[in-house]
Amino acid sequence: MSKTIIVTGGAGFIGSALVRYLIEHSQHKVINLDKLTYAGNLESLKSVASHPRYLFEQADICGSEAMQKLFDKHKPDAILHLAAESHVDRSIDGPGTFVQTNVFGTFTLLDTARKYFAKLSSEKQKEFRFLHVSTDEVYGSLGETGYFHETTAYDPRSPYSASKAASDHLAKAWYHTYGLPVIVTNCSNNYGPYQFPEKLVPTVILKALAGEAIPVYGDGGAIRDWLYVDDHVKGILAALEKGKLGETYNIGTNNEKNTVEMVTAICKLLDDLVKEPKVKNHVDLLSFVKDRPGHDRRYAIDANKIKTELGWQPEESFVTGLRKTVSWYLENKSWCENVLDGSYQLERQGTV
Repeated sequence: MSKTIIVTGGAGFIGSALVRYLIEHSQHKVINLDKLTYAGNLESLKSVASHPRYLFEQADICGSEAMQKLFDKHKPDAILHLAAESHVDRSIDGPGTFVQTNVFGTFTLLDTARKYFAKLSSEKQKEFRFLHVSTDEVYGSLGETGYFHETTAYDPRSPYSASKAASDHLAKAWYHTYGLPVIVTNCSNNYGPYQFPEKLVPTVILKALAGEAIPVYGDGGAIRDWLYVDDHVKGILAALEKGKLGETYNIGTNNEKNTVEMVTAICKLLDDLVKEPKVKNHVDLLSFVKDRPGHDRRYAIDANKIKTELGWQPEESFVTGLRKTVSWYLENKSWCENVLDGSYQLERQGTV
C-alpha cells in the first residue's frame, strides 16, 4: 500500500540513501525534510529529484510552527527521523548545537507528531509509525569481548552520544506516556557512497588520492562494527514495516575492524584501483595523531533480534561493500569536489 513518508535529514548520508531506496523500490511518496546544514547535500539526490513521488522541504526540526504546517500539509503516514548532528569530533568542539538539534529537535518533532496522531481516525492511527533512527554509541564502550544488546544499559561518553541517548529516551517516553507508535533503531558505523568527508572512510580515500597524510587517532586500535549504508536502509524499512511498537532493534553486521585494519583495507583497494596514484603504496601515508578525547575503544552489535524477528540480513560483506564504496568515490570525484568547496576542507575536528 502506498504511503506518504516524511524522512527527516533526507539530504544527509543515510537519509539520502533511504530516500533514493524508497523512490526506486517502493510506491511511497517521500517528503525529504532537511535544514541543509553543512552535511546536507541535495546533489546526493539528483537521481530522484525530478521524480513525481519525491518532494523536498527545507525546514528546521526545532521549529514547532514549521513542523505543524508540514504535518498538516502532507498528512504523513510515517515519520522516519534521521535528522541529527552526527559527528563526534564536532560535538566536542560545539556541544550546544548537538543538544539543540538532537534533543530539542527530536522533542519538537515528537510533540508535533503526538498532536497530529491524536487527530487521526482510528484506522489511520493503526497504520501510523514514528521510527527514530539512532546509534550504537549510546551504549558506551565495550571491552575486548561482548556485544551491545537492545537491553544494554545506556552509557554515552561524548556530547554526540549523550544527545542521541537523550533523543532515544524521549522517543520511548512519547510511546509509553502518550501512546505515539514509536520504534527505535540503533545502528553501527555506516559507510558507503555519498558520505560527508569528515567521516573516516571518505577522509581516508580523499587524503590518499591527494597523496596526503592519512590521520589515524591514537594507536589505531579503536574497533567499530562496519555496516554498509544500503543494508542499514533495508534494516530501517524492516523495522518500519514489521517492527513491534515501543521496541528497539539493533542493526549491525559483526564486521569488526580497528582503525588501522580499516585504513589498510582501503589503501589496498586504492593500490588496485587507482590508475595514476600519487604514491605506490597508499598505506605508507598512515600518520598517527593525538587521540580523540574520551575515545570509545570498541563497539560491537548483536543484531540477532532484527534478524530473527524481522527477517533482516545484510546483503553486503565487508569486502564487497568496501570495494563498492571505494569504486564509487573514484567514479564520483566531482561530487567530492563540490562538497569540499564549502567550509569543510578535511581539517581535523574535536581536539579540544
